Order: sequence, then C-alpha cells, then structure tokens
Amino acid sequence: MGGMSARTPSSEESAEAVHRAGFACFVGRPNAGKSTLTNALVGQKVAITANQPQTTRHTVRGIVHRPDAQLILVDTPGLHKPRTLLGERLNDVVRTTWAEVDVIGFCLPANEKIGPGDRFIAKELAGIRKTPKVAIVTKTDLVDSKALAEQLIAIDQLGKELGIEWAEIVPVSATAGKQVDLLADLLIPLLPEGPALYPEGDLTDEPEQVMIAELIREAALEGVRDELPHSIAVVVEEMLPREDRPADKPLLDIHANVFIERPSQKGIIIGPKGKRLKEVGIKSRKHIEALLGTPVFLDLHVKVAKDWQRDPKQLRRLGF
Repeated sequence: MGGMSARTPSSEESAEAVHRAGFACFVGRPNAGKSTLTNALVGQKVAITANQPQTTRHTVRGIVHRPDAQLILVDTPGLHKPRTLLGERLNDVVRTTWAEVDVIGFCLPANEKIGPGDRFIAKELAGIRKTPKVAIVTKTDLVDSKALAEQLIAIDQLGKELGIEWAEIVPVSATAGKQVDLLADLLIPLLPEGPALYPEGDLTDEPEQVMIAELIREAALEGVRDELPHSIAVVVEEMLPREDRPADKPLLDIHANVFIERPSQKGIIIGPKGKRLKEVGIKSRKHIEALLGTPVFLDLHVKVAKDWQRDPKQLRRLGF
C-alpha cells in the first residue's frame, strides 16, 4: 500500500477534471443475470426482455450518471448458434455492436459451471480484439467463497485458453447490492474521455414502456371518454421477465398504475365488481403481447393522483 501516498495532489486534481462517457453492453447466456445487473447499476428497473431480437439495434437499457462519467448500457440481441439466415444476420448485428461499444461485460453466473453456451459466446468475444472485456461473475449470493474462487479460476483459465485478456474479473451480486458500484468504478476508466452524451435525468430511452402505457390508456379510455376525457395517466412501474421460466416459454410481468384525478372517478374505471378494469386488462394485454411478441402478465392498479393535470411535479412523474 506504500505507493498510494506517492500520488501528488496535482495529478489527482487533473484526473478529477477528466469526464468520461461511453457505451457498455452485457453479454451472457439467458438468465445470466444481465437485466438484474442493469437495474442495479442504473438504480431503477428499466430492463425489458422482448423476445424479438430483430427489433433491437442499440436500444439504451439504462444510463449510469456520475459527476465524472456517464456509462450508457446498451442492449444486444442474444448471440446464438445460427440455424437460419435471420440467425446469421442477428449474429452480425451482435458482432457489430460488440465492436462499436467501448467495453463488454461478459456475465457468468457464480452458481453454474461454465458450459458450452458460455464457451460459444467467449469464442466469439475472442474474435473481437479491440474492445476491452470485463468478466462479471453474477449471483455471488448463491454460492460460498470456495465455489466462487473456483469459478474465478475457471474464468481466468477460459480467457487464457481462448486468448482473451480480461480487463477485470469482478464478482457481483445485483440482488444483494454487492460490488455493483465497484463494477461501475471499474468500467468507467475503460470509457473514452468526453462530455455526457445524454442529459442528466435520462435513465433510459425506453420506447416500449411509453408505448405500453399508451396502449393501456387507450383501452382504459374506451367507452368512458365522455366521462373522463383526459383525466387518465398510465405509468408502467416495472417490467420484469418472470424468473424460472423455460427459455421457450417466457413470461413478462408488467405492473402498471392507472392514475385518475378524483376518487369519484375510480368507480368509472373499475366498473361494477371490477368488471371494467378486467376488460381493460384483457384488451391492453393482447395489444402489448402483439407489440412485444412475448406473453405478458399484466397487473393493473387504479390510483388517485389529485389534480395531476395541474401539478408539474406529478406531471413529470407521470411522464408528461
């Protein structure tokens, strides 16, 4: 530790003035903990997994704002063994994205031995020479220190075997919030110097959430436009892939709040015995599933936000 004191204040001050901004993407097998990690880094739930990789092209999943840096997490469609022409095209998109981002985080769950799926991705990563790669051991809360140590050694070996120079190997637990900030600290120095690329306050440019809220609002207004012309706002609180689902039968949980201005309007939206709200749910769920191409479980709640149309703070929170 003796070397620490040797740093002169002047070099520290000049280092502080440097601002970095750039793009990172997390790769890994499905269920390697990429979404949970993204959410933990950004500090709020933003990741959504639509099972249509062809719709993704640099979707921003979240932005980590720091005084001295901005880390933008972008999505890449999953890389898979191509069986079709579309599969090959998708894989090309993935490789292009990997070559364009500033750093790649390769997620490997601590509780599963490195398997053929991981190896397949690692081999592809080895072919991308320029982009720095960080191996991230996720779900460390599920294993003891001995198993974790073995996994760290295995990842080190995997790198040596394939000629990948890991910039870092970092164990994290997103659910327990362990080492998540440290991961950001390690990713940021790998970004290029430059000003922020997105304004502060942008956490995600998530078009799906906006579209989903709009679909629910449409369904909720149907048939009651005369009684409630504008006094409905919908906020999608969170979208999370249901855990423990087989890859071919995914389910996306969407929790949304329908805000109205006055308690008296609650009955109109909910309807006798909740019948109306149920219909709104069924109707909007069909549209959402068509939009995302994945089965959805929709959880709707009606809440009163007093006079939200005239309250700038509420309006901001409701996404206006």
